[in-house]
Amino acid sequence: MTTVKDIYDYIDSFAPFDTAESYDNVGILAGDPNQNVTQVLLALDITRAVVREAEKMNAQLIISHHPVIFRPIHSVLKGTAVYDLVQSGISAICAHTNLDKSSEFGVNTTLAAAIGLKNCMVSEKGELLFTAETENEMTAREFALSVKKSVGLDSIAYTDSGKMIKKVGFCSGAGGEEIFTAKADGCDAFVTGELKHHEIVFANENQISAYILGHFGSENVVIKPLAEKLSERFREITFRVKSNDTDGVKFV
Repeated sequence: MTTVKDIYDYIDSFAPFDTAESYDNVGILAGDPNQNVTQVLLALDITRAVVREAEKMNAQLIISHHPVIFRPIHSVLKGTAVYDLVQSGISAICAHTNLDKSSEFGVNTTLAAAIGLKNCMVSEKGELLFTAETENEMTAREFALSVKKSVGLDSIAYTDSGKMIKKVGFCSGAGGEEIFTAKADGCDAFVTGELKHHEIVFANENQISAYILGHFGSENVVIKPLAEKLSERFREITFRVKSNDTDGVKFV
């Protein structure tokens, strides 16, 4: 039988948990490492709805990107995801910044693959920034339309530096501060989930086009490939992706 710890160890082999940022909380965050596993649900976040879906499919484990416990908590009360998770007896493995940083398989490598970029690698300027290249040079708008379609988003926001795009820097999620590293590494464009106003100003002032996919949009791209990767390794286990997963954000 395969245990929670067996699955943890496999994830650790390509996205080592000890590489996570110091502020992060990753690993087996709930449940029993020795629990036998036959059904697993994967989702970007562990919410109450995710726990309910896991219960309905008789899952023994939930794997998420975002930690179900991030900062210290002082109580575990009814009506919260942590309470529901503990009460359900379902274990949780959370792979966050270690999965962001993995150059073998992770959030950023799958984001690059989804967009259709080539020569994906960790930037020499910093471990959180990845760089890759488009197949052919593109205008800022052409690249925006390509990213929107390939990642399957209803909309994205972008700035246009006026330069043709070939080299792309990217850091999923709340990776906006890496735009400075991307510029220093000679990138023509930068893709992330969130950008602050001063980072947008920097993009406009420094001839680097910026693409904002939303935190969910830039990271959920890893969940299905991760399920497929785990399925290949543990063929006796059913790995499912949360149905109709969304961050609930609507555009008008």
